[in-house]
Amino acid sequence: MSYTHSLRVRYGECDMQKVVFNANFWVYCDDAIDFWVRGALAIEMKSDQEFVDIAAINFDFMLKKAVGTWVKGVEYGDTVDMVCSVSRWGNTSFDVAIDMQVKGETRFEAVITYVSVGLQSRVSEPVPEIVRRALDRHIS
Repeated sequence: MSYTHSLRVRYGECDMQKVVFNANFWVYCDDAIDFWVRGALAIEMKSDQEFVDIAAINFDFMLKKAVGTWVKGVEYGDTVDMVCSVSRWGNTSFDVAIDMQVKGETRFEAVITYVSVGLQSRVSEPVPEIVRRALDRHIS
């Protein structure tokens, strides 16, 4: 399933041509995934909070690999919609696909591989079932 996170591009995120600086695309992806995971877990856990602290379920995840393709620039003032979905589940890892759009037109595509890790050990562990259920749910 998928989740869409939207944001409006601020002036400070752009270069002198008022185009989003390339590193900020990764910041946007990170922000979208943070909101998605914590929000989806709150729904799955039937929490009265909008977001949950992932440490509450003894879960954390770390980036292993990120691949991105720039299709077209994003400019100051644009509203960016980031459609996030899990494109692959492994035992201890999962891939998140992000389709970053402006007015329905793809501007940037990314696939990020994350590894589920223990909170203290930072050693890979199986992805908790509650996380799989939460991220397989469609939310917006």
